[in-house]
Amino acid sequence: MASDRLTTRLGPIELRSPLIAASGTVGSVWEWAEVADVSPYGAAVAKSVAPVEWSGRPAPRLAPAGPGMLNGIGIQNPGIEAWVETMAPLLAGLGVPVWGSAVGETPDEFAMVAKGLVSAGVPVIEINLSCPNLEDGRMFSLDAPRSAEVVTAVAATSEVPVGAKLSPNTDDIVAVAAACLAAGATFLTLTNTILGFGIDPVTGRPLLSGGVGGYSGPGLKAISLRSVYEVSQALPGAPIVGCGGVMTGRDVVEYLLAGASAVAIGTAHLAEPRAGKRIERELSRDLERRDVTVPDLIGGVVPW
Repeated sequence: MASDRLTTRLGPIELRSPLIAASGTVGSVWEWAEVADVSPYGAAVAKSVAPVEWSGRPAPRLAPAGPGMLNGIGIQNPGIEAWVETMAPLLAGLGVPVWGSAVGETPDEFAMVAKGLVSAGVPVIEINLSCPNLEDGRMFSLDAPRSAEVVTAVAATSEVPVGAKLSPNTDDIVAVAAACLAAGATFLTLTNTILGFGIDPVTGRPLLSGGVGGYSGPGLKAISLRSVYEVSQALPGAPIVGCGGVMTGRDVVEYLLAGASAVAIGTAHLAEPRAGKRIERELSRDLERRDVTVPDLIGGVVPW
């Protein structure tokens, strides 16, 4: 179990550990919980759910890309009604708080999904603003006013804390973050994947059926860490989940120093489903060596 050094707060949310299992990398959580020790985590975020079933993109949808990977899954999911029917009986017995992730094509659709997630017993909702697109092909999270509309709609219909997961592709992530907080977001998740592309040199075809996809893994860390730092500096005290390229306990420490209160592990799970136990051990050793707690590190970056 997590030690007292690891406990932290994400706004009003108490976490036994700063480690969060990122959405899209641990399925609906129950599958992953059958093979992994969930005790090192403060929470696990289930795969995003839409108002109705989405079939996703055809294969290939995943591809290695240097030290990281590309994905273009298209948010395949069964729709909120089927998700609630399957998940509601399972949530309480998984040994880790399971947060829901909502997607939709309009603010009302996001709100409808959020209401369903809450009905299933989800204690926290993360709004996936980074994947669904506006009519002009842009992500919600690239547009501060539209992001705020979604957050407002979800917060108005949800009785649980609501977080906004943002994209590093935006020109001004501070403006989007500020708009989401002003609209009622309890916390921010920084960040989702960055747009990437790869080609098979033998066939000449893109690595993904949809061409451009999301790039994640170690190469994303510097970009997401910059996002956390910039938002934390511009919006002091903003509750942030740092996410992107976390592979070791040292990565977690960097995100905490940059201003995150919790840190999500994503792509690492695909190669190492039990990564959380190792990362927790590495983080605990670092905290013991420094004789500090997680809250002691938050925002502790030292300027030159």
